[in-house]
Amino acid sequence: MPALTTTTDGFLLHGAPFRIISGAMHYFRIHPDQWADRLRKARLMGLNTAETYVPWNLHQPEPDGPLVLDGLLDLPRYLRLAQEEGLQVLLRPGPYICAEWDGGGLPSWLTSDPGIKLRSSDPRFTAAIDRFLDLLLPPLLPHMAASGGPVIAVQVENEYGAYGDDTAYLRHLADGFRDRGVEELLFTCDQANAEHLAAGGLPGVLATATFGSRVTDSLDRLRAHQPQGPLMCAEFWIGWFDHWGEPHHGRDAADAAADLERILAAGASVNIYMFHGGTNFGFTNGANHDHAYAPIVTSYDYDAPLTEWGDPGPKYHAFREVIARHAPVPEEPAPTPGPKLPYTEVELTSRTPLLAHLDELAERVHAEQPPTMEELGMRSGYVLYRTALPAAGDGLLHFEGGVGDRAQVFVDGAPVGVLERERHEESLPVRALRAGAVLDVLVENMGGVNYGPRIGASKGLLGTVRFDGTPLVGWDCHLLALNDVGQVPDAGTEVPGSASGQVPDTAPASSPDAHGPVFYRGEFTVDAPADTFLALPGWTKGQAWVNGFHLGRYWNRGPQRTLYIPAPVLRTGRNELVLLELHGTTSARAALTATPDLGYEKAH
Repeated sequence: MPALTTTTDGFLLHGAPFRIISGAMHYFRIHPDQWADRLRKARLMGLNTAETYVPWNLHQPEPDGPLVLDGLLDLPRYLRLAQEEGLQVLLRPGPYICAEWDGGGLPSWLTSDPGIKLRSSDPRFTAAIDRFLDLLLPPLLPHMAASGGPVIAVQVENEYGAYGDDTAYLRHLADGFRDRGVEELLFTCDQANAEHLAAGGLPGVLATATFGSRVTDSLDRLRAHQPQGPLMCAEFWIGWFDHWGEPHHGRDAADAAADLERILAAGASVNIYMFHGGTNFGFTNGANHDHAYAPIVTSYDYDAPLTEWGDPGPKYHAFREVIARHAPVPEEPAPTPGPKLPYTEVELTSRTPLLAHLDELAERVHAEQPPTMEELGMRSGYVLYRTALPAAGDGLLHFEGGVGDRAQVFVDGAPVGVLERERHEESLPVRALRAGAVLDVLVENMGGVNYGPRIGASKGLLGTVRFDGTPLVGWDCHLLALNDVGQVPDAGTEVPGSASGQVPDTAPASSPDAHGPVFYRGEFTVDAPADTFLALPGWTKGQAWVNGFHLGRYWNRGPQRTLYIPAPVLRTGRNELVLLELHGTTSARAALTATPDLGYEKAH
C-alpha cells in the first residue's frame, strides 16, 4: 500500500492528513556539494517536500551503456539528503521532462532515429523506455516510501495532454512502474484546461494541474475534470526562463505570493516551480521552436525564491510568510546570503587557436556529403566541417536545409560570416582568392528543442552545401565534444597586449591566429573558496571552464552577462580559467565579481 493516499479532497501520509507544500529543485542543475544547503533552505522556507525531474539523456547517454549515477547525477545521494532534512520527495522520471532541458530529457540516440514515434506506444519507443526503467528503478526502490525512503509519489510522463492522447502509452508507463516495484502514488500533470487534462490523464491515476495565475479558475477546471480527490498544482509557475537575445523575465514577489495564498486558502497542495532553479551547466540547456528557434541561456535562476547562487530572494521571504499562515514553519531564522569571493581580475595569458590545432583537439571523420551531428554520433558541442572551394572569385555559399544551430564560416582561416537557425539563414556571399581555398564551417549545437513537435531536430549541416550552384563534396568533419579542456594543447602563445588588457589583431588576415575561435587560459588565486560570478566585458561568445568544470555558454547578446561559479568548483590557491572565444575580444582580462548580472535592468 502506498504511504501517500487520497481522500475525497486531500492526502493522507501514513494515514494522517497531509498537505503537500513542495518546491522544485533539480539535482542535476546544482553542484552536488551544495545539495544539502539547498534542501535545508527549502525546509526553512516551510516546504515539506522537494520535487525533481530525472534527465534520461544524462543518466543513459548510450543506448546499451550503463546507468550513470555519480557526481551531478547521484540521485540516490540526493534522495538520502532530502530524507535527512526531513523532506518528502515527488519524483518525476518522465521519460520526457521538458524542463527547458536539452531535448526535453530524451536521449539524442533515441530522438535522432526517424523510425521511432516519440512519446507514443510505438514498440520501439516503449522498448527503449523499458530498458531505461530496468536500469533506473532498482537503485531507487530503497528510497521509496514503501521501503522507508522519502519518495511519496511518482509522476507518469509530463504534460502529455499538450502533446498527444495515446492512453495506451501512458498505461504502459504506469504499468512499467508498478511491474518494477513502485508502490507509491502515481500522478499525471497537465495544463489546467479541459482538453489537456482529458488527453493527458489516465484512469486510476491522480490528475494534477500546472498554472501560474488565475488560481480559482484553474482549480475549478481541475475539479470539473476530477470530481473527487486532492486538488494540486503540480507546477505553480512563479517566474520564467530566458532566451538569448530576449529581455530577462521576472515576476513581482507580492503578485506571486498572493497567488500562493489563493492556492493554499483553497485547501490545495502545491509544488512551486521553481523553488531553486540552478544552472544549465555545460551543454545542457534546451531551446524552444515556435516561429523560430530560440535557445535558452545558461542560467536557470527562474526568478525563484532561492536564487541560482542559493541566496534567499524577495519571493523567499514573501512565500515563507504565506506558508506560515497555513502550515508550520521552522522557528529557525530564515537563511541569509552566503559569502562571495572578493573582486578578482583574471589575466588570460596564453591562447591556442582552434583552427590551427584541430588534429590535436578533435576526432576526424571523412564523408563525401556533410553528415549531421547525429550521424556523427555527437550529442552536443561543435563540429568543424572542412572542404575546398572549387574556384576563385566571388560566389554564393548556400546551405540546403540551413544549419543547426549556428555556423561560423571561414575561407582560408579568415571569417566571412555567420548563419543562424533562429534567423532562418541559409546563404552567404564569400570570396575565394584562389581555387582550392579551404572552407571551414564551425557549427555549434545551441541546445535541443525541449517542447513540442520539433524535439530531435537535427544539428550540424542539414543538407548539401553549394558554391554558386556546385555541390561541395569531400568533407573532413572534426568532432569537438570538449569533454576535457585539459586536452587542449598549450600552444605557448602569449596573448599580445595582455599586460595592457588589449588584444590587438597583429596576425595576417589569412592566419587563423588573427581571429576566433581561440582557447584562452589564465590563472588566479583564491584564499578561501566562495561563490562568485564570471564577468567577461569585451568578450563576444563562447564557453567557459574553471578548473575543468564546464560553467556553460556566454554571449554578449544577453540578457545574461555573468556566469555563476559555485564555491565547490574553486580551490584554495591556484585556479585555472579556460575560455573558448568564438569571435574575438577587446580585452585579455576577465573578472570574478560578487554581483551577478542576469539582465535585471530589462526585467518586467
